[in-house]
Amino acid sequence: MKILITGANGQLGQEFQKLFEKENIEYIPTDHNELDITNLKKIREFVKDKKITHIINCAAYNLVDKAEEDWKTAYNVNGLAVRNLSIVANEINAEIIHYSTDYVFDGKKTKPYTIYDTPNPLNKYGESKVLGERFIQDIANKYYLIRVSWVFGIGNNNFAKKVIQWSKQNEILKIADDEISAPTYAVDLAYATYKLIKEKAYGLYHITNGKASRYEWAEYILKQINWNGRLERASKDDFNLPAKRPGYSVLDNNGLKETINHEMPEWQNATDRFLKELKETGEI
Repeated sequence: MKILITGANGQLGQEFQKLFEKENIEYIPTDHNELDITNLKKIREFVKDKKITHIINCAAYNLVDKAEEDWKTAYNVNGLAVRNLSIVANEINAEIIHYSTDYVFDGKKTKPYTIYDTPNPLNKYGESKVLGERFIQDIANKYYLIRVSWVFGIGNNNFAKKVIQWSKQNEILKIADDEISAPTYAVDLAYATYKLIKEKAYGLYHITNGKASRYEWAEYILKQINWNGRLERASKDDFNLPAKRPGYSVLDNNGLKETINHEMPEWQNATDRFLKELKETGEI
């Protein structure tokens, strides 16, 4: 194995680097400064003679609200770049791993979304991710397309870190209880992906740590860090954000255990390990 990681400085990219160090797997980490994945020619030049066997695309434009205006950038990074990487993966006979999102769905269901459900995004960010899904499925010969939601890890900012930050600055916090999805711990996501790669089980997957509302997750985090403030329930509409968000976008992991005999830990367990990591790095 020789793995090209795009978006290697993000929270998932960082976890892959740690995992591959531990497994003694050769990898090439890149970010947008080293490799512009929206430029097909540059990708072709970059991979030349490097004998890459896998491309893991951790790069993404994930500014959900900004994408409403800046939709061309979102389409380019989340859509056209995936097309480019898929083309190059075929040319060098490499496997490609790409991540999509629960925001490809409209949230009208009351049961978790399965890999059978048809995307119907509510916002430009979701549209850009659907575009990437279409390109990889139409073009790539050997692909793993993995939908995730509410990814959190040590590397970058995320909802869990924001809750901790807000708790330091406020005595009252209002969190939406009508936005329901599933937290996904970057450590667990990287490990499950690695198991899929080893199994050579190409296709579409949902990988998350299980159902929670924003409120439930925040409540759990605040309890674990012994916050003494007051947490209040709010509606997602109270925050008047530019992009519409699905109210219910829980992803069903069905197909994962059946393929690699691996079940993702529950989000409470994942959150505990994440908070322990934060303590060890001195962030809390």
